[in-house]
Amino acid sequence: MRGMIWFAVALALATPARAATGAPKAVEVDVDGMIHPITVEIVGSAIARAEAEHADVVIVRLNTPGGLMDAMRETIEKIAASRIPVITYVAPAGGRAASAGFFILEAGDLAAMAPGTNTGAAHPVQMTGEMDSVMKEKVENDAAAYIRSICAKRGHNGELAETAVRQSKSFTDREALDGHLIDLVAANEAELLKAADGRTVTRFDGRTETLHTAGDAVEVYDRSARQKLISAIADPNIAFILLIIGALLIYVEFSSPGMIAPGVIGAILLLLGLSAISVLPINWLGAALLILAFVLFALEAKFTSHGVLGLGGAVAMVLGAVMLINSPYPEMRIHFATALAVALPFSIITALLVSLAVRARRAKVETGREGMIGETGSALTALEPAGKVFVHGEYWDAVATQPVAAGARVRVTGMERLRLTVEPDSEAQELRS
Repeated sequence: MRGMIWFAVALALATPARAATGAPKAVEVDVDGMIHPITVEIVGSAIARAEAEHADVVIVRLNTPGGLMDAMRETIEKIAASRIPVITYVAPAGGRAASAGFFILEAGDLAAMAPGTNTGAAHPVQMTGEMDSVMKEKVENDAAAYIRSICAKRGHNGELAETAVRQSKSFTDREALDGHLIDLVAANEAELLKAADGRTVTRFDGRTETLHTAGDAVEVYDRSARQKLISAIADPNIAFILLIIGALLIYVEFSSPGMIAPGVIGAILLLLGLSAISVLPINWLGAALLILAFVLFALEAKFTSHGVLGLGGAVAMVLGAVMLINSPYPEMRIHFATALAVALPFSIITALLVSLAVRARRAKVETGREGMIGETGSALTALEPAGKVFVHGEYWDAVATQPVAAGARVRVTGMERLRLTVEPDSEAQELRS
């Protein structure tokens, strides 16, 4: 009996800690679309969750055209610092890990691709302006050294990987496997985990570790509400829409002070749009055209241009939106369809608000002293020159500029305190004659 107890204790101590958390599993995190600062947080959070739950591996699923160099390096730092192995996997079929995505693919403890995917084309590109020859050489050499360093750690073909940086070469899944840029090709996650089982990987710190992944359940990392929001507005098209709607609501608040809600909501949307666009490469000509568009819309309220200023504002807004983001990646630019779909309704709504404001400004004042001027009434007594009149449903003391008979029609020409200045209503006299 004592021997059986000691055997049970030894078996419990030998059981991995993850057994307490249930069946063995792999945590998968999607890196789709552009690589930007929120990508770093998402990957880092997925790795932290996998570590806390004692998962066997983290699968970083890549389908990206590339992105920002700083965000890419920070993402790789998260992968390198992970306490559990990280598998980088380009999927689904038809997907890609281009440019910055190629660096992340090579950084995994195990690199894999799905059939029908491609990777490479990792030559660094200056987002804004043109690099001179010296700076271009520096950036290229830095990126080439970085990919060689990663490949040396992972046992990949550093020379071939360098051609993706210096010559923008791209590779199919089979070419990457034959060229020792990746470790395996798998059609799906189940096949990937089965093929990875039993493989020994070398971590960034030099440790070797054997993977035990066969039969692992795949749990997809669920992004937090904040991460979903920031990922959504990181799209330049959505950021632009938020920016324009925010500006429109603030304009409504200024047009009708005291409404409060449009101003508060507009300020929030405007700041969200600006925060998303601030991390993107801005073309200042595009920004200047957007500012010009708002100026032209404002001038439409001041001058009678018969729509010329409003039309110019709409054209400037479309051109400014298309040129606002200076990026070689189409995914990081504002689409022409988005610019047109936002600019036209904005122009129509702004023109409507401006016309309402102009009408209100030109409308006759109907209250107070200004509201009495021009009103007509009747003389209750003879005005020679003072007397009583009935105007606007009320009895008033009045002084006439010329004699007025009792019962005659009068028109108000002035008001001092509670006394009116009136004159005979010539229009009424003409109608009577």
